[in-house]
Amino acid sequence: MPASLAEPLERFLAYLRNERNYSQATLNSYRQQLETTAVRLPVQRWQEVTQSMLQRLLMQDFQQGLAPRSLALRAASLRSLFRFLQAQHPQALNPAQHLKVPKAPKTLPKQLDVDQIRQLLDAEPDDTLGYRDRAMLELFYSSGLRLEELVNINLPDINWSEQQLRVRGKGSKERIVPIGRFAIKALKTWLQYRPELAGPALPEQDSQALFLSAQHRRISTRQVRQRVERWAKLQGLPQSLHPHMLRHSFASHLLESSGDLRAVQELLGHANLSTTQVYTHLDFQHLAKVYDGAHPRARKKS
Repeated sequence: MPASLAEPLERFLAYLRNERNYSQATLNSYRQQLETTAVRLPVQRWQEVTQSMLQRLLMQDFQQGLAPRSLALRAASLRSLFRFLQAQHPQALNPAQHLKVPKAPKTLPKQLDVDQIRQLLDAEPDDTLGYRDRAMLELFYSSGLRLEELVNINLPDINWSEQQLRVRGKGSKERIVPIGRFAIKALKTWLQYRPELAGPALPEQDSQALFLSAQHRRISTRQVRQRVERWAKLQGLPQSLHPHMLRHSFASHLLESSGDLRAVQELLGHANLSTTQVYTHLDFQHLAKVYDGAHPRARKKS
């Protein structure tokens, strides 16, 4: 990639990191999408890029089997980059503004049912890491946290008297969420064991981290994924479990019980209600299942 393309790209990524507080995972995704496009451009400067160039590259990606979701991510990354460049050069155009990509089929998020959640959370820890893991699992399901949100929790973020948690979400937006009594109990138990993973080797920047690893530092997202999957297997759950499924389960079960879509939106930290509305489909699936099993006129003939 020529320096004339690479230098503005690095400035854009620095802006996302320093001004927008994007996570490292998001930054890595932006870099991958934009570099993959940049190395194939037939120009030396971003200002020379046209919509037809970008559209042609996206069509090539689609023909080579890139999924619609990935194409949409690539187009969104390009739109963000050119908006950044426009802010510096107002006269510039945004050739990515009206890119078209195939629509991805709508898929409902996977979740655990209430019995499976109980099966997972009834695990009995027998060591320090086990007590830490149970606190993480309880907090995921209790408060509907994203993976990065859980990893970034610091000790002062917990209001014990109000049983509330201050969460830093996407774009460093903060929200307050309640902590259920089971999660409070698991957290208090974990804090009795936490000093075993702190020790003198704990870096200063991790000194306030709620969850620590065996390496005496803030636990990483990769480690959390591994531990969640480990407990799912130990508890005999029939499917591979990742942390986001606990967030989906939280949202679906709460909506199923309350019917309050706005409240679920606030608790999840969704900027748009449309993002939360996917759980209404899950809720309807549950209602339809109950109807099919209970209504005399709905039962299928055997």
